[in-house]
Amino acid sequence: MFSLDVSQGTLATALMNATTRKPEWEMTVENTPQQVARLLARVPPEHPWVMEPTGRYSLVIAKQAVAAGRTVLMAPPKKAKRFLESVQSRAKTDRLDARGLGRYALWADLRPYPIPTQAVERLQQLLVARRGLSQSLASLQQRIPELPHAADALRGAVADLKANLAALDRQIAAERKQQLPQAAALQRVHGIGPVTATAVAACLVSKQFAGPAQFVAYLGLDVAVRDSGKRKGEAGLTKQGDAELRRLLYLCAQASLRAKGSPFRGQYERERAKGLPTTGALCAVARKMAKLCWSLIRHGSTYDPDRVYQQTRP
Repeated sequence: MFSLDVSQGTLATALMNATTRKPEWEMTVENTPQQVARLLARVPPEHPWVMEPTGRYSLVIAKQAVAAGRTVLMAPPKKAKRFLESVQSRAKTDRLDARGLGRYALWADLRPYPIPTQAVERLQQLLVARRGLSQSLASLQQRIPELPHAADALRGAVADLKANLAALDRQIAAERKQQLPQAAALQRVHGIGPVTATAVAACLVSKQFAGPAQFVAYLGLDVAVRDSGKRKGEAGLTKQGDAELRRLLYLCAQASLRAKGSPFRGQYERERAKGLPTTGALCAVARKMAKLCWSLIRHGSTYDPDRVYQQTRP
């Protein structure tokens, strides 16, 4: 197993022996295509590469390694972090993290590192940019009443951000229509808008989850039951995966309750009648919406609100 701790400037690496679980060799190199090529020449082809997802920094390496015929695995950040904390001493360095990541990969059953198509990657980057603009816009709008002497300057910045956001939305819509037609099926679902439809469709198309439960777990919307000591049967979301998609589907669950003819209102009311708080009931609805999205994309089917709560494929 060949493990890499990836940062913007460097790669701390370790080639782990599967029997001794100790490094055969370790080295730190610059994070450049030339140095990745050097590692490809040195690491035997039978050793899978493993790393945590760090945005474009790790994706570029994964693409280069896969193009060279290597197997690349992804370590879930939260699980890997807990493992590292359990096996490492108080010291923390990139070299120790690379070594610990290799030990984790030898122990865990990891999935291949997902590599999106160029079209999907482009849409995902546009969505990330959109979120940044939206957050900046909301922040500046909140500042206007707090800073009256700077209100004119802030209003000008808000106007510019709104214009940029509108232009970006048009670009996303055009890209979605041309490159990701699957998103259209999700937009028909009560409560799901164009941004969430694009983000969810891009994720499902690129990662190809085998079943709805895998997608729910990736989102961190699956429920972890705790039955230890005085905590009997208490449950909560694992919150292990994509926090942004989880947030978007939660907002869609809220919106679905206000949508005319939405089938999700009934589930929300049933969950509340069971004693779930508002947040828990909305998370249950978001989980159902995630499963529905998986089914629509996987089977190429059309949204029918009357069939949402009929028995679905496992």
